[in-house]
Amino acid sequence: MRIHVTFIDRVGITQEVLALLGARNLNLDAVEMIPPNVYIDAPTLSQEVLDELHDALMNVRGVQAVELVDILPGQRRRLQLDALLAAMRDPVLAVDPAGRVLLANPTLIELYGREPAGLPLSELFDDPQLAQTLIDKGFRLPMCEVSFRGQALLLDATPISGGADSSYLAGGLLTLYPPSRIGEHLASLHHDHAEGLDALLGRSAVLKQLKIRLRKVASLDAPLLIQGETGTGKELVARACHALSARRDAPFLALNCAALPESLAESELFGYAAGAFTGAQRGGKPGLLELADHGTVFLDEVGEMSPYLQAKLLRFLSDGCFRRIGGDREVRVDVRVLCATHRDLERMVSEGAFREDLYYRLNVLNLTVPPLRERGQDIILLAEHFLRQACAQIQRPPCRLSPATYPLLLGNRWAGNVRQLQNVIFRAAAICESEVIDCDSLELAGTALADAQPQDDALQVTSLEEAVQSFEKSLLERLYSLYPSTRQLAARLRTSHTAIGQRLRKYGIGPRAAQQ
Repeated sequence: MRIHVTFIDRVGITQEVLALLGARNLNLDAVEMIPPNVYIDAPTLSQEVLDELHDALMNVRGVQAVELVDILPGQRRRLQLDALLAAMRDPVLAVDPAGRVLLANPTLIELYGREPAGLPLSELFDDPQLAQTLIDKGFRLPMCEVSFRGQALLLDATPISGGADSSYLAGGLLTLYPPSRIGEHLASLHHDHAEGLDALLGRSAVLKQLKIRLRKVASLDAPLLIQGETGTGKELVARACHALSARRDAPFLALNCAALPESLAESELFGYAAGAFTGAQRGGKPGLLELADHGTVFLDEVGEMSPYLQAKLLRFLSDGCFRRIGGDREVRVDVRVLCATHRDLERMVSEGAFREDLYYRLNVLNLTVPPLRERGQDIILLAEHFLRQACAQIQRPPCRLSPATYPLLLGNRWAGNVRQLQNVIFRAAAICESEVIDCDSLELAGTALADAQPQDDALQVTSLEEAVQSFEKSLLERLYSLYPSTRQLAARLRTSHTAIGQRLRKYGIGPRAAQQ
């Protein structure tokens, strides 16, 4: 039986309650004093003894209630702690200030082979100096690689403080991670995109073709080369490929080969061993290939990779093995490599700027992401999507695009593709104070038409009327392939189908014109 005694807190009342229990020489399993409460675990009490004890406790001055409960608070906390530890996927153990194990979760017990409670840390880890280092540093160490039962793991140490001012060191909490687990954490931190094909917004024919091909190559566990102009969304395509593959539950980690110098890119991709160079992290550091084990590594702008890194990457693609910088042991991982570039790798190979053997290793499967100017109706769809995003980001009331902006958006060549469109829309949302964004707010009126044609052609225009007709013809030719009837095209441009029919005949656009 478990008894809960509630009392008014006064000097000496806890001693009186304990003396009353001691005088009866009861068989008690536990007594918890949490003023103004006393919890008693007495499993063998008979009903007669319980009734007598109840009356005796109620006669103590200040006792308000005596009732039966299902469980003591300490027992509940222990059950909750056990459940919490059992739910943790990674090995965890708590130690006292001297480095002796107090408790461990089931994952660590399984990894170690038996219950380690009471053992010193020096018996658990292969490095005998690690335990003393942890104690000397007050369990404050940067994450480092350790050997546990012959297995290379990453150790994260956190001090446990106690006392009124939290200055007393009560021990430490140690968590062991496989390198791939850190990769999963990094992936979840950096992943802010929609999953799979949902991230690729658009309904144009070229985008539909890309999605169909993407579904096919995603299921094939082989290297993939993604080509396309800057800003077309090659990383989104790579993430969608990962999300559609059998590796979707493992990490997706990315490296921009153009953003880092050779030495730093090598250390990020392959990692380094302990003492590899001055300032190296104690215990070494795993690279993205290790962190993404069983997952996917995306190498953006692979055409910018140095010849040395090209050779090292080629070796990894050949046998799945590599060595960390300064390391002397082979590391084998199971990683799918996806690459992207805006450069013509085939021409670079012919010019000797990119390894031919690496090119064919990377180009087992390939995708080409279409430029924004070829996606027609997707431009307006994306612009409206980016506008909703921008309004939410800068916390302004929702606004919309004026239909008058559509010809400017559709007529611009978008050299920076989707990224440029997103920037233009964000800028417009930031500077426009009205609910409707017009042409002036887009800041395209002075640049879009110039970008739509070569500069030399613009100089040859003899009149404003000629320029307007040239733009009108170009726009109708582009949209007619997407809306191949006068009624569809009229609805798209928000005008009458009679007016559209007249203009199509004027410029010789459409099947009837071809027959004449």
